[in-house]
Amino acid sequence: MHAQDLNKWRHSHNFTHHNHRGERRTYYVLLLTLITMLIEITAGTIYGSMALLADGWHMGTHAFAFMITIFAYHYSRKHADNKSFTFGTGKASVLGGYSSAILLGLVALIMLGESIHRLMSPQIIQFNEAIMVAVIGLLVNVVSAFLLKDDHHHGHEHQHGHSHHHDHNLKAAYLHVLADALTSVLAIAALFAGKYWGWNWVDALMGIVGSVIITRWAIGLMRQTSPILLDAGIDYDYQKQVVTTLEKYNNSKVSDIHIWRVSADHYAAVISLVTHIPESVDHYKQLLHKFDKIVHLTIEVNHCTERQ
Repeated sequence: MHAQDLNKWRHSHNFTHHNHRGERRTYYVLLLTLITMLIEITAGTIYGSMALLADGWHMGTHAFAFMITIFAYHYSRKHADNKSFTFGTGKASVLGGYSSAILLGLVALIMLGESIHRLMSPQIIQFNEAIMVAVIGLLVNVVSAFLLKDDHHHGHEHQHGHSHHHDHNLKAAYLHVLADALTSVLAIAALFAGKYWGWNWVDALMGIVGSVIITRWAIGLMRQTSPILLDAGIDYDYQKQVVTTLEKYNNSKVSDIHIWRVSADHYAAVISLVTHIPESVDHYKQLLHKFDKIVHLTIEVNHCTERQ
């Protein structure tokens, strides 16, 4: 029976960096959003204000996005050491960010549809109430943005030497806050234009402009997260440097190489080498020591017996 202790050759496959500060602040923003939503819906019902009601339910869509963010954090932390996940739950936050980006895009589409409808069929606007709602919404979003701003790209140092952690999950929540703040700013400008100059059409136009900007944000976030979820490889120059480093030693040749993300910031690599003068696997791993983006490295060394 093999009695050798294998612990020295094993390591953790949990490459998740949990942003505790970001999660805690997302709870604060969710609570603030829910309170504002309830106040606006209640006031809108009592005073018969459609502007208050509409903004209250709009707050609800963002509250749902924050719940996605919090769920992704909770799921990632709860299953961090679950061996059913080959490389841990590092992609849970990425999936949360991608899901929130889709929701952000849907909000933009609804906003675009409503704005076009109002442009084609102008409605009577209660300017004073609408301005009040927009100002309340802007104040809430300024506070929320302040809470989330410094966390969605969280700098740190950890065992693999990385200096930054890309928290796509929290970035999605931050974009929802920015989207709402942008909507409020554009609405305030449009409402003042309508109140003092009679330009009611500016309200609908600003809605269209806002929806286009928010759509661009959503698409940008989806472009950042989808390659990670689909196991896209690392950029060509980085991979070329890895190949060059290995092939300049003892006339070795890389016959196969795969480098892909296992979380937002960590990469795994599987590399096959062919060489006439094989060295130990540890030797080749040492050659790649400077490539600190790779946290899980598997190297296969094939001995070529053919004459050079």
